[in-house]
Amino acid sequence: MSGSPVATGQAAVDQLLEVLDLDQTGGMTFRGISPPVGPQRVYGGQVAGQALVAAGRTVDPERFVHSLHGYFVRPGDPVEPIEYQVENVRDGRSFSVRRSVALQHDKPIFFMSASFQRQEEGLDHHAPVPPDVPAPDDVPTMTDRLSRYPERLGIWGQIPRPIDVRYVGEPGWVRPGDRPAEPHQRVWMRLDGKLPDDPLLHACALTYASDLTLLDSVLSVHGEVWGPGGVVGASLDHALWFHRSFRADEWFLYDCWSPSASGARGLATGRMFTTDGRHIASAVQEGLLRRVGA
Repeated sequence: MSGSPVATGQAAVDQLLEVLDLDQTGGMTFRGISPPVGPQRVYGGQVAGQALVAAGRTVDPERFVHSLHGYFVRPGDPVEPIEYQVENVRDGRSFSVRRSVALQHDKPIFFMSASFQRQEEGLDHHAPVPPDVPAPDDVPTMTDRLSRYPERLGIWGQIPRPIDVRYVGEPGWVRPGDRPAEPHQRVWMRLDGKLPDDPLLHACALTYASDLTLLDSVLSVHGEVWGPGGVVGASLDHALWFHRSFRADEWFLYDCWSPSASGARGLATGRMFTTDGRHIASAVQEGLLRRVGA
């Protein structure tokens, strides 16, 4: 393919930071843009991450996001700017709640509620990290994976790749028949460069990453793949809970599985663990999934 090489590493991370750096157009309104090259519709993790940026900028920085719940209601147009309108639902003694609505052409494409909490001490426990998962350096890189499937390169050969994604098992974009059925999909991830120390920015980057592979765990149960001869899908909603401090530019394991699929919808849930076994976040998503012909 001719043209400029695909941005990777710090260059791609810097481009992502530009996407997450919204312009404040009013007291509670913000404007975001999409990358110049990308999918035909706005990537869900992008709009969720931007919505969290908008909400977080209206909250006392001493309060940290601990949960968000969002719905995707219309596909976003990557050519058009996105307006984010934030509503201050409540500022209490310990918690702040915001509602962030993403609009294009005066119609909502996504809306999200997010809750922020001041730091407190309390009970502390979490389930253990899955056993016997190979380390990130022992798992094939995305470049290694793509080299086996040049016909599946598609948009991946054009868009920046700010996230280093390493699948422990087979990803959902391999050829039909090449993917064994697995109850879990496990992926190592990290931002492929250095991020500033702002905790809100790391939460927004993790939100961006959390939508990349979660829904694929529904397909993994059946050994199904995305695209011709497999399944097409779209995110319907997305929820994320942040449990402990983390850096999105350090490796975390995204352990995903699907408890149910029916009615052309699939439910996926996932947990994120640091390399030293700390459970940093949990995610739940439902998606629309439909079979397509070859």
